Amino acid sequence: MTLDARIADVTEAIVKRSRETRARYLDGIAKAAADGPYRAALSCGNLAHGFAGCGGHDKAALKGQTVPNIGIVTAYNDMLSAHQPYERFPDILRAAAREAGAVAQVAGGVPAMCDGVTQGRLGMELSLFSRDVIALSTAVALSHDMFDAALYLGICDKIVPGLVIGALSFGHLPAVFVPSGPMPSGMTNDEKGRIRGLYAEGKIGRAELLEAESASYHSPGTCTFYGTANSNQMLMEIMGLHLPGASFVQPNTPLRDALTRAAVSQALAITRSGNGYAPIGQILDEKAFVNGIVGLNATGGSTNHAIHLVAMAKAAGITLTWDDFDRLSAATPLLCRIYPNGSADVNHFHAAGGMGFLIRELRRAGLLHDDVLTVMGPGLSEYEKEPALVGDEIVWRDGEAESGDASVLRPVAAPFQSDGGLRVLDGNIGRAVIKVSAVDRDRWVIEAPARVFSTQDGLEAAFRAGELDRDVIAVVRFQGPKANGMPELHRLTPALGVLQKRGHKVALVTDGRMSGASGKVPAAIHVTPEAAHGGAIGKIRDGDLMRLDAESGRLEVLVDAAEFEAREPAFEETEPQFGMGRNLFAAFRAAVGPAEKGASAI
Repeated sequence: MTLDARIADVTEAIVKRSRETRARYLDGIAKAAADGPYRAALSCGNLAHGFAGCGGHDKAALKGQTVPNIGIVTAYNDMLSAHQPYERFPDILRAAAREAGAVAQVAGGVPAMCDGVTQGRLGMELSLFSRDVIALSTAVALSHDMFDAALYLGICDKIVPGLVIGALSFGHLPAVFVPSGPMPSGMTNDEKGRIRGLYAEGKIGRAELLEAESASYHSPGTCTFYGTANSNQMLMEIMGLHLPGASFVQPNTPLRDALTRAAVSQALAITRSGNGYAPIGQILDEKAFVNGIVGLNATGGSTNHAIHLVAMAKAAGITLTWDDFDRLSAATPLLCRIYPNGSADVNHFHAAGGMGFLIRELRRAGLLHDDVLTVMGPGLSEYEKEPALVGDEIVWRDGEAESGDASVLRPVAAPFQSDGGLRVLDGNIGRAVIKVSAVDRDRWVIEAPARVFSTQDGLEAAFRAGELDRDVIAVVRFQGPKANGMPELHRLTPALGVLQKRGHKVALVTDGRMSGASGKVPAAIHVTPEAAHGGAIGKIRDGDLMRLDAESGRLEVLVDAAEFEAREPAFEETEPQFGMGRNLFAAFRAAVGPAEKGASAI
């Protein structure tokens, strides 16, 4: 298998620009590793505090200071369907550790908010910053220096990126990420979208909408559409931090529990006392991040990762740019149709061959780096396999040679499209990202007059008043990280979708985010510089002719260049951001960097 030259070129560019920062990072984790064993350096008082809450067996083992101790960092709460199954996991993990002659302790918890609950609400303005809070909380959990490895329990949007950033700050520790799996399939995604559209038009009421939503999100497990949460799971597997085939096994099943127990065995195998020391700071190198971006494009994954992967890489001393995403997208065929890129959900994807098939196709086509380190050891060949139970024991078997459903998952030789799911747009209002994998090709180019808003409420009011029932590019600004924390604007999808179904040319341009499930309406998002930072998106006026061109990668206001340059950008007088805890995040808004740099405040 020869690596595709385009993949090699992007990787080399990343390595070159990251050389100094990556070297400093690796030097730092090497020094941290050399200071071990960690508990041996603790005073007797320190150590006694560290195991005072343990049962007799674990306390005796830790007193001896010779057995491995695994820290569990959990994002459990029982409001998030994806995280409710984690309630059982610590007991499973502790029992598995004891059986292996080790100890496992819950080192700490991290917050986990649900973007599905906060969409369109003030709480969504905390969502992106929660990633940095999770990273900080992870560092606090591990700061006791009691552990030889760590297990990370997290699934959803900002939670996995935050856990990764925190884990990389303890990059000398081996790490295994432990998923909980998706809920069973409920109402079809097409039907859910149809009912949302009817509600947006006022043709059905709240009771009918709630019934549909409840039939879609109906049980413990990850939401089954391919948004940020499930994109996270794909990334953790293709980047080598999950066990093979672990991402999309449903919760509360024998196989799921067996994979959870196996995570302990694998974590122990890669500690310094095991046979193949593999700290997370070495696993997540430049090649692993390139593999992640290739996987994101091949599956039509979440646009949120144009922000998150940049921030995650920075924590490992690696500098990614949006141009890397764009170049890798051009080299990567789209192999999956999972809602919103199609009608199937992640359960259908998993049944069609899932991650094993996807990785095999990309790897054998030379589109993935195989000379990488994973929690399973060197290389990605183990990730072409599928887990199965033989009695109570888990085994990995070769996956199916052919896709079980070519409408969901295809080989490299017959892709859905020859390039990937993301594009970077550039022009006279700045740079943006667009997810094209779900957008019909005849809508990749939209030219229409602008209608400018500074709030989601303003756009929805104009829609209800019939003011947008025409060709329109809706500009929603002052939604960037510095303005208000960069909320997702998925609440706008039904209204814009209705306009598009009426035959109008419609697009969204915003310095905010769209949901990881952004779909059929062309959306140029993450516009940077943002309006609150004086960006040119603040110069757009109602009626300006705009052109969004995903074919050529351009995003432009088609007005006289001199006139546009002379305009003063809009300035919004905002009330103090109070309520839903937003006032506590003023320091984050003041310190946050631009979306293209990862929108990080730490």
